[in-house]
Amino acid sequence: MNFEVPPLPYAKDALAPAMSAETLEFHYEKHHKGYMTKLKTLLEGKAEANKSLEEVIRSSSGGVFNNAAQVWNHTFFWESMKPQGGGAPSGEVASLIQRDFGDLDAFKQQWVTAGLDRFGSGYVWLVLEGGKAKILSTANAETPLTTAAVPLLTTDLWEHAYYIDRRNDRAAFLKVFTEELLNWDFVAANLKKAG
Repeated sequence: MNFEVPPLPYAKDALAPAMSAETLEFHYEKHHKGYMTKLKTLLEGKAEANKSLEEVIRSSSGGVFNNAAQVWNHTFFWESMKPQGGGAPSGEVASLIQRDFGDLDAFKQQWVTAGLDRFGSGYVWLVLEGGKAKILSTANAETPLTTAAVPLLTTDLWEHAYYIDRRNDRAAFLKVFTEELLNWDFVAANLKKAG
């Protein structure tokens, strides 16, 4: 198998107080790495073990899909945050937000609403689809990688993403994500790659 869980892009305490080191420790070490351990067990001795993680996601179902997608989604989620994040985007990202959402406040409101409207576990995503930025939410391990949409940003909505810090208050977590964690540089890099 030619893929591993990459290291976090920052120290486990780098997002505090918006996200505690304890949350990152449990989420990354137990959940994220746990999905990879399970995936490797499921793929052991199978031809799919020689595919890239993205290929496995696009060609699998059931437990293999769930664990592969969770590995990829979590890696994308870590990159979607940064220490002293939030603030306002600039350049092409600012233009995109303005054009497709009206303004930054409208984007944030739609982001929080999409996250709160997702019943149960999943993710909220900023994607580029047909040249337009859209916010969507997916259930469980679902990911835009299985669609024509290009993922630009995500927030994990599973309870282990916020329960230690925020208990059952998903709204507070989504607000702190947009205000203090959101990595606009990552969005810009993904937008540039999208061409």
